[in-house]
Amino acid sequence: MNIILFGPPGAGKGTQAKKLQDEYNIPHLSTGDIFRAAIKNKTPLGVKVKSILDSGELVPDETVVDLVADELKKEKYKDGYILDGFPRTVVQAKAFDEFLNENDDELDAFISLTVPEEELIKRILSRGEDRSDDTEEKIKTRLEVYREETQPVMNYYEKQGKVQKIDGLGSIDEIFNGIKEVLN
Repeated sequence: MNIILFGPPGAGKGTQAKKLQDEYNIPHLSTGDIFRAAIKNKTPLGVKVKSILDSGELVPDETVVDLVADELKKEKYKDGYILDGFPRTVVQAKAFDEFLNENDDELDAFISLTVPEEELIKRILSRGEDRSDDTEEKIKTRLEVYREETQPVMNYYEKQGKVQKIDGLGSIDEIFNGIKEVLN
């Protein structure tokens, strides 16, 4: 089962992806985790990504697509995966569709977590990840970038009839049960 978990920063994608991974025994691939590891290890990609994120911008499409495609070629993803934080632009979504076609594969579910902006800001400020872009001003910038560049990805997948919207408010388990309902 190939799943995209979609939503703005702070929607709970990472939390729900971990629960899905445990429930369905398929790996969770978070571009954010890959980038954070690269930043922590000060790899060339990490240094480049850190400066981009520090300015509140998104990592270029080509860099992200190459990173995800390379990762998904690994054996552990052959029976499915949960993508979190990818695709973030329509260019990435189209490139991902090409990747799926080339590998005779398909997307099984596109799950969008919907959460009001005030709640997103509150969640991000309270999660304490010590990210340099976790200030209220930079969070608002990230949410604006999300609306402009990432929201259209959902429209792209809606045209394919793949989008399932889940209310991202409530307990972690309530949200998870809503996701499981659409997957089963």
